[in-house]
Amino acid sequence: MRRTRAYAADTKVPISQTRGEIEKLLKVHGADQFLIGSADGQALLGFRMKGLQIKIVVTMPKGNTSQAEKEERRRWRALLLIIKAKLEAVASGIAVLEDEFLAHTVMADGQTVGQWAKPQIAAMYKDGKMPPLLPGPKH
Repeated sequence: MRRTRAYAADTKVPISQTRGEIEKLLKVHGADQFLIGSADGQALLGFRMKGLQIKIVVTMPKGNTSQAEKEERRRWRALLLIIKAKLEAVASGIAVLEDEFLAHTVMADGQTVGQWAKPQIAAMYKDGKMPPLLPGPKH
């Protein structure tokens, strides 16, 4: 299968501008807390919306090359696109906020639902103890 060209592969939009667009978008859709930062090759986006705390971590390319900078700009643009799509789905009544950001919802222990669920899902598949896709007849 051939991979299509990566989204925003040739973007020249500065990372700071994309971060600003993300913050503005989230605030327009009701986020009342917002944070953004980066460390150790990862970018972190956190926000609170309708009482949900959401944390999205994106691995960024390592190094100070022009290619790494270009890829980092591209990933920020892709993140903006994903957030826009999720918020538009919610605003249009296609989905609900809790479902769209479920994997990124922060739990009481600080990890996200996705971080908690991934190993459990892998174990279910490994053990073969999966529930049926359709419920059986009720007796």
